Amino acid sequence: MEEQILPETDVAELELQAVIGFNGHVPNGLKCHPDQEHLVYPLGCTVLIQAINTNEQNFLHGHGNNVSCVTISKEGDYVASGQVTFMGFKADIILWDFKKRELIARLSLHKGKIEALAFSPNDLYLVSLGGPDDGSVVVWSIAKRDAICGSPAAGLNVGNATSVVFSRCRDEMFVTAGNGTIRVWELDLPNRKIWPTECQTGQTKRIVMSSGMADDDSFFYLGTTTGDILKINPKTKLLADTGPMKDKFSLGVSALRCLKMGGLLVGSGAGLLIFCKSPSYKPIKKLQLQGGITSITLRGEGHQFFVGTEESHIYRVNFTDFKETLIATCHFEAVQDIVFPFGTAELFATCAKKDIRVWHTMSKRELLRITVPNMTCHGIDFMRDGKSIISAWDDGKIRAFAPESGRLMYTINSAHRIGVTAIATTSDCKRIISGGGEGEVRVWQIGCQTQKLEEALKEHKSSVSCIRVKKNNEECVTASTDGTCIIWDLVRLRRNQMILANTLFQCVCYHPEEFQIITSGTDRKIAYWEVFDGSVIRELEGSLSGSVNGMDITQEGEHFVTGGHHHLIKVWDYNEGEVTHVGVGHSGNIMGIRISPGNQYIVSVSADGAILRWKYPFAS
Repeated sequence: MEEQILPETDVAELELQAVIGFNGHVPNGLKCHPDQEHLVYPLGCTVLIQAINTNEQNFLHGHGNNVSCVTISKEGDYVASGQVTFMGFKADIILWDFKKRELIARLSLHKGKIEALAFSPNDLYLVSLGGPDDGSVVVWSIAKRDAICGSPAAGLNVGNATSVVFSRCRDEMFVTAGNGTIRVWELDLPNRKIWPTECQTGQTKRIVMSSGMADDDSFFYLGTTTGDILKINPKTKLLADTGPMKDKFSLGVSALRCLKMGGLLVGSGAGLLIFCKSPSYKPIKKLQLQGGITSITLRGEGHQFFVGTEESHIYRVNFTDFKETLIATCHFEAVQDIVFPFGTAELFATCAKKDIRVWHTMSKRELLRITVPNMTCHGIDFMRDGKSIISAWDDGKIRAFAPESGRLMYTINSAHRIGVTAIATTSDCKRIISGGGEGEVRVWQIGCQTQKLEEALKEHKSSVSCIRVKKNNEECVTASTDGTCIIWDLVRLRRNQMILANTLFQCVCYHPEEFQIITSGTDRKIAYWEVFDGSVIRELEGSLSGSVNGMDITQEGEHFVTGGHHHLIKVWDYNEGEVTHVGVGHSGNIMGIRISPGNQYIVSVSADGAILRWKYPFAS
């Protein structure tokens, strides 16, 4: 977000309507608010507040880099979030007012990363733990919004502390734990000091992943990377018991919650959710989920709770029947492409790594998921008749799927040598035009049962990044990272015109009247070109930093949108060449952007797995 909007221009803000996304890799990132109506979770640099029963979302913007931890105070008045930053720079903690949804204070002392945060039971203090480069623990006063005291979190001969848990009854006691270190801290407010006591675990040496405190402070529990649980008494600082002796939790105990009625909810790195009790820690109830479990958060007393996994799934589980309901999903890899079917804005498709997903636009629900394991999808397109989704894969195959069932309809094997990098279809549904990593553009004839190579056009020297077809299917334009755009005659299957520029072209669009094209790429310039003779008409400065990766133009051709590495969406007036609106909200590089048919929404996708829906700013 380094780029600032220039003050002299009166650029309006785009209205962000909805976000599909959840960063499942943040430990304990998913939190249920004490009002039992909202979930709070991180996505890139933003913290999302999602109403559980409605589609309403609020966004807390303020971090300059990815959010690494989130916590909510016991009463629910405050939310605190910490971020990562570059080596040697200060990493901020932001204290938010939940009701007003606004920033109260920025607390910065730690360097590099905030590892964990915890509020004291009466909302008097916030304790923060710095990352591996920082290694300190700091207690902040919430009333004064200032640090009270700090101390190195772990001793000299042990590893870093990675988790912190506050006492449930006293504002002066908290526990930090990590690689070979477990400490109980006492806050001495008059002297502004915190005093640690090492817990004695005897021969057991463990690396702690997760922690939980019993409601009456009688014990605290620590989940470890080796898949067992330590139970420690904070008064005597002695190990009470450990377990399970056999059948330890595979890939470590990555999330842990104590229940009021006694017993523990345990989530493992292999996606197993278990209810068990000390001292045996044998599973009383269990459930297998998709992706390693990173958060368990209780709704109220824990009759219902929510689970977040590394594959960015959010589940709701009822304790009594221990059955899961999937309430939210999103991509957990960089999203490569987004496309709307012809003539409808009700749904759209995105692709990321091994998944193609079809989404319902208004409800943000995932309607279909198509997975090809261990492959990467580079681009997708809907056939004009809506009967198939055509996709480009890095194993050199073009695959066509049915958009309702996700059934594989046909595959074109070895369509390109170095993977298929771009794809487009003609409006009569008889041809597919594909571009490959080696720079070839190939035209395929699609029959009822057959797929035939019509022509291989060898001009580009490097991978093809974008293909757009003219409305009458007689011409197409391909953009390539070799610094050329070529306009092809699809009737004679020859090159009509070539455009040269000192840039890696990433995106190209026809103006709807089809006598001009606009291109952009890594030189950050948006260029207008004459289709007839390939001459440049004008060049605009597309962004101040980073490449422009995605571009789309309205059906009328009055406005177009761009997005790229600078994390901003820009709406441009085509004739004036001026930015009219800017959308701030992405925290990863924007990989693709589309205006919906009928000009209601703009949907953009980014490298952090997020899909954002914006209100299209002009009445159509």
